[in-house]
Amino acid sequence: MARPAPTFRCSECGWSTIKWVGRCGECQQWGTVTEAGAAAPSRMPTAIIPAGDRRARPIAEVEAEHTAHRATGIGEFDRVLGGGLVAGAAILLSGEPGVGKSTLLLEVAARVASTGRRVLYVSAEESAAQVRLRAGRTGALTPELYLASETDLATVLGHVDEVSPDLLVVDSVQTVASSLSEGLPGQPSQVREVASTLIRVAKERQLPLLLVGHVTKDGTIAGPRLLEHLVDVVCQFEGDRQTSLRFVRALKNRFGPTDEVGCFEMTGDGIAEVPDPSGLFLSRSRTAVSGTCVTVALEGRRALPVEVQALVVETKAPQPRRVVNGVDPSRVAMILAVLERRAGLRRIGEHDVYVSTVGGVRLIEPAADLAIAIAIASAVRDRAVPHELAAFGEISLAGEIRPVTAAKQRGAEARRLGYTRLLDVDAGSVHAAVEQAMRASSTTRERELDAAF
Repeated sequence: MARPAPTFRCSECGWSTIKWVGRCGECQQWGTVTEAGAAAPSRMPTAIIPAGDRRARPIAEVEAEHTAHRATGIGEFDRVLGGGLVAGAAILLSGEPGVGKSTLLLEVAARVASTGRRVLYVSAEESAAQVRLRAGRTGALTPELYLASETDLATVLGHVDEVSPDLLVVDSVQTVASSLSEGLPGQPSQVREVASTLIRVAKERQLPLLLVGHVTKDGTIAGPRLLEHLVDVVCQFEGDRQTSLRFVRALKNRFGPTDEVGCFEMTGDGIAEVPDPSGLFLSRSRTAVSGTCVTVALEGRRALPVEVQALVVETKAPQPRRVVNGVDPSRVAMILAVLERRAGLRRIGEHDVYVSTVGGVRLIEPAADLAIAIAIASAVRDRAVPHELAAFGEISLAGEIRPVTAAKQRGAEARRLGYTRLLDVDAGSVHAAVEQAMRASSTTRERELDAAF
C-alpha cells in the first residue's frame, strides 16, 4: 500500500495542504501552517431522526414568537436597535480607537441598571479603577451595575454564573482569550471561540449581550468574518476626533431596520444624545454671505439640513488649487466643469476653489450637487443666497437636475425649519437653478437696502 501523504493544516482557520507553506492560503496568516499527519478517511455521519418538538412541521403550524424590545433609556441608541434590547440578542459595536465606544456602552449599562435590572460590565482592556473613574465623571455610578476586569473566558463565565445579570457587556471581544483554543487573544481562532461561547450562553439564558469590536486600518471589523454572521446586530460607531459629533448606524439588524441613525455628542461629562441635530450643521451668521447654500442630507431615515460653503479666489498659479472638506473631490471637479460649460461661469478654471461643509459632516450622496453648484456660483458672482433658500438635487453632465430619493421628506424637513424657497428637480437645469438663486439674492439684497434706508 502507498504511504499516505502528510497533511499540513492551519491552526487559525483549518485550511489544509499537502505541503508546507509559510503563509496560509485562506486566512493569509504567517507561521500558522503545521504538520497534522495523514488525513483521516471521511465517514458518513449516522442519521438521527428527531422526535417531539424538533420534528419538521409545515411553516403555517409554527408558532410565531413575539420578540419584545426593552428600552435602554437612550432614545438614539434604541432608535438604531429598533426599539431597544431583545432577550438573547448579541449586539456587536465597532468603531475607531478613541471614538467613544466604551463611554457609550458604559452609559447604556448605567441607564439599564438604573431601572432595577442587574448589569455586568466586563472590561478586558482597562482596569476596574480606570472604568470607575470614567463612571464617576459621567455619573454612571449605580448599585445594580457590576464591574469586572477579566481577560480569561472561563473567569468571565464564572462572573456570569455568580452575578446572574440581565445584561452583559464585554469590552472587548478581541482581548478575551479561551484556554480551549490556541493562539494569542485577537487571533481569528480565539475570536471565533470567545464569540461563539458568549453568544451560546446568551441564547441559553435569554441574556442580551453587548460586544465591543476593534477595527483594522481599512475600517473593517477585526477578526474572522464569521463574527459578523454569529451576532444578531452589527452597529458601527462613527465620528471624527476633531469634532464632538458621533453617529451610530446599524449595518445588520435581525430585530429592526438598518436605515436608522443615532446622533450623539461627546462632552466633558460623557456622551449625550442629540434628538434634533438640525442646527449643528448650519452657521450662526444672521446676515447673508456669498458662497453659502443649504442642502438637506439624508442620514438613514433622518433628514438633516447641512450648509455648504464655497470660496473662489483668482490665482496666477499654473495649477489652480481645489481644496474640499466634507464632500467628494471628484464630484466637485465634475460640478465645476458643468458650471463652466452649461451654466455660463467662464474662466472658473483660473481660480482657486475651496468647498467645505459646516460642522464636520460628510456629504457622500449626489443630492448635495445642486447646493454645491449654487454655493460656487454665489462665490464667483459675490452675491449672497437668501437664508430662506435650500437646494437639493443631482446634477448630470448634461446640466440637468435629476430627482433624488426621499424628495418629499427632504422638502418637508426644509419647510419645517423655515426654508420657504426650495430649488430641486423642478428647476429643470443647473443654469436655470443658478439664475433663479441669483435673482432671489438680488431681491433679498434690495429688501435689506430698503430696510436700512
